[in-house]
Amino acid sequence: MKPIKAVTLLQPRQRGFSLIEIIIVVTIIGLIAAWVGNRVFNQGDAAKARIAKAQLSDIGAALDLYKLDVGKYPTQQDGLKALITSTGVANWNGPYVRKAEQIKDPWSTDIIYKSPGTDNRPFDLISLGADGKEGGDGINKDITNN
Repeated sequence: MKPIKAVTLLQPRQRGFSLIEIIIVVTIIGLIAAWVGNRVFNQGDAAKARIAKAQLSDIGAALDLYKLDVGKYPTQQDGLKALITSTGVANWNGPYVRKAEQIKDPWSTDIIYKSPGTDNRPFDLISLGADGKEGGDGINKDITNN
């Protein structure tokens, strides 16, 4: 009879990730997240610019209603607040906008009202854009009702 060999159970080698592999994967995930985040945030500013343009159009319509009732546009001194509360003018039939927030742009900055406007327009409406400063380009460009 042959001797019985003892069978030894060998532990299979446990395989895991090395620190270098984990660092590489985390770096790649971070780069992808930064790229996606940048794309998403830029779209947010572009959407806010479109909202601001629509808002200026709505305020322009409210100013036209004010003129139909009162007979003239608000003075530069009265500003857009004349759309919310009466400034003592006859035939005021407002408020012409529902909330004071409607005369602020999407960046919570007051919309600028100039009366008279440029190029023989009765008024100009201006949102200073994402940077809140006059001028600018790209997403920081001023938005007007022109």
